[in-house]
Amino acid sequence: MAQPPAPKLYSLADVAAHSTETDAWIVVDGKVYDVTDFLDAHPGGRRVLIPLLGKDATKQFSLFHNIDAVATKYDSKLQIGVVSGRPEKEPHSSDGPFGSMIAFADPASCQDWESPYHNASHRKLRAWARTLIENHVTPYVAEWEAADHMPASVQATLGAAGFLSGLTGLERWPAGGVGGFASPPGGVAAADWDIFHEQVLTDELGRAASAGVAFAISTGPSIALPAVTRFGPAWMRDRVAADVLHGRRAIALAITEPYAGSDVAGITASAVAEGDHYVLNGEKKWITNGAWADYFVVAARTGGAGMGGLSLLLVERSMEGVATRKIRCQGNECSGTAFVTFENVKVPKRNLIGEENKGFKCIMQNFNHERIGIVIYALRSARICYEDALVHAHRRRTFGKLLFEQGVVRNKLAHMARQIESTQAYLDSVLYQMMAMPHERAGLLLGGPTALLKAQSTVCVEYCAREAAQIFGGLGYTKGGLGERVERIYRSVRGYAIPGGSEEIMLDLGARQAVKVSLARGAKL
Repeated sequence: MAQPPAPKLYSLADVAAHSTETDAWIVVDGKVYDVTDFLDAHPGGRRVLIPLLGKDATKQFSLFHNIDAVATKYDSKLQIGVVSGRPEKEPHSSDGPFGSMIAFADPASCQDWESPYHNASHRKLRAWARTLIENHVTPYVAEWEAADHMPASVQATLGAAGFLSGLTGLERWPAGGVGGFASPPGGVAAADWDIFHEQVLTDELGRAASAGVAFAISTGPSIALPAVTRFGPAWMRDRVAADVLHGRRAIALAITEPYAGSDVAGITASAVAEGDHYVLNGEKKWITNGAWADYFVVAARTGGAGMGGLSLLLVERSMEGVATRKIRCQGNECSGTAFVTFENVKVPKRNLIGEENKGFKCIMQNFNHERIGIVIYALRSARICYEDALVHAHRRRTFGKLLFEQGVVRNKLAHMARQIESTQAYLDSVLYQMMAMPHERAGLLLGGPTALLKAQSTVCVEYCAREAAQIFGGLGYTKGGLGERVERIYRSVRGYAIPGGSEEIMLDLGARQAVKVSLARGAKL
């Protein structure tokens, strides 16, 4: 394969010769840009750039912009070369310390801490995933969020790379592969695959700092598809899994209704058996990916009241009577959250997932996995808030001091760090138990702790988003610029805290489960 041409080299003296409004060059981070035709397009107007023409503007630029994000957007349009002697940026490597080396900005296992959970294969996968997401997702999230739309080609790209195949809750890679993928993504050997590899992929997707984009990409494979791969008939597993994991078609889990959210047993959508099909009627609300989903995993009542009368059906958008309408939410742009209606939809009986009237069990089986995914995203968002706030605190001066030199700011950062690391330790422990425990024991013991973990993570990200915004000041609630990731995350805090079970429901579930398990083991209360 032909190598791209080397960038043209310029000295700072060369750049200085282009310092007029009709011939304007600047240097940012060692890159040379011709901004002659960009002066009026700058958000602050040309007067902001004029004093910097012909100069290295890196210091001034970094006070107001995320260099990497802006460079990705404008390099292809404005960059004409590099300053001679500029060091090349090192690619992500799985050897040695990983990432920015800012304490707590990445999990400790990336920063020379020993881990009983992560090994060389996890580090290899992280390096692969970080490069993939930084190339195909991160640079574009602001643009996608503004349009409230992520191109379908993104899903296809990630699907073709195998990224989506690692999000389905596999504790071990099956001998026959999954969805047409014989081997795990990122060059990981099938024999090495464990639940912590999925943790790595989810965490790296979370680094794009957009809950809506992350949910658009991962909700189908991680939340809706497992019901098909675990309980669906063979034809359904083969066809639907391949479509979804290769990024060709999208799938959504349609459980929540206008009057039945966390109370799954209260679902009212009905599926009445008539000959070789069911007639499905009902409404579903807040369905992630529902705006464009090709498949819906729908919970409907086929029997009596309560959890014992529910079944799961695979419904296709092409079936007559299926309609969707996008819902605009606080944050979570691009997630395709929708109101879905089913009016006299004829669903073939072969589309039944699991057994009739036993759908509640199928739904419950993936709830822990769904909540763990939210935990991982919330935790990474908290790390981003901490990292960006710490960096800003070392750049921004007020009253003659760096922000970091103010004790109140260090106090905020310390509280952020302790909550992040305690949540990470809790998460790693629960993940290990999910993998190591027999499924029967895990079903008994892990529901409550997982619920408490979800509440812990969403309280953590809300705290970190708020405190980071306080440290950024006005930049923290401005779209774009240095505080854009914090602003974006703050908008999506409720999108972590409510879906998958609100904090109040999770805390109550955790407390009730703890008592239930204690009594079952003979505790005297």
